[in-house]
Amino acid sequence: MTTRDHARIEAYLHRIGAERPLRADSAALRELHLRHLRTVPFENLSIHLGDPVVLDEEALVDKVVAARRGGFCYELNTAFAVLLRGLGYEVELLQARVIGPEGKPGIPYDHMALRVESADGKRWLADVGFGDHSHFPLEYGARDDQEDPGGVFRIVETTDGDLDVLRDGKPQYRLEPRPRALADFAAGAWYHQTSPDSHFPRSLICSRLTEEGRVTLSAPKLIVRTGSGREERVLDGEEAVRSAYRELFGIELDVLPVVRGGVTNSDAR
Repeated sequence: MTTRDHARIEAYLHRIGAERPLRADSAALRELHLRHLRTVPFENLSIHLGDPVVLDEEALVDKVVAARRGGFCYELNTAFAVLLRGLGYEVELLQARVIGPEGKPGIPYDHMALRVESADGKRWLADVGFGDHSHFPLEYGARDDQEDPGGVFRIVETTDGDLDVLRDGKPQYRLEPRPRALADFAAGAWYHQTSPDSHFPRSLICSRLTEEGRVTLSAPKLIVRTGSGREERVLDGEEAVRSAYRELFGIELDVLPVVRGGVTNSDAR
């Protein structure tokens, strides 16, 4: 690892409030995963600020670390993969198709997740880019229920060799086990930035896991979920929205993102 690479990994660890682990094992992966979810928001603001999402590792790490922004699946999981590889984990990119409300899978490369092998020989499904999902990585080879603070998860093999990831019995996405290159996701990233059939161009989302639950800004609506319930309120004016981005997500914005057309508020994905 070069001096520059080492500095980049140290800066990333500082961004998520983590110490460099002594060993790239399963316990360290769990901590890194949780810290990432609590500090780096799942957000699609670039789409509505007119900033193209470029699938380039260095650019995406800079966005998360230097610009202190978040992103959606291709951005967050790519950046997290760079961090994990820099710490000694073996990481592969996997493509998935999100299961829609009617139970049908979406487009190919609809979503990106990570298969991670730790130094203790275990393989994990890590995903810091799906919004409201598991707090910890899922054991990739397990086929029974996996308890997590985010719900009960299960990985189920399909008849054609893919894997369905279920949360509380409901399929979330269909994962293809074959590893992919970052460039393979370009069409999916373009689709979610431009297609009227994708909800990302039609809605604003900025969401982060908290110790108490989750905070989501679908401007101007603010949604706070805790163990005691859910609170929604509409923020009054641009300055209130700008302050919420800054205070709740650490995002400084000179210009607020604006959705062109209809808005569909959402908690996750």
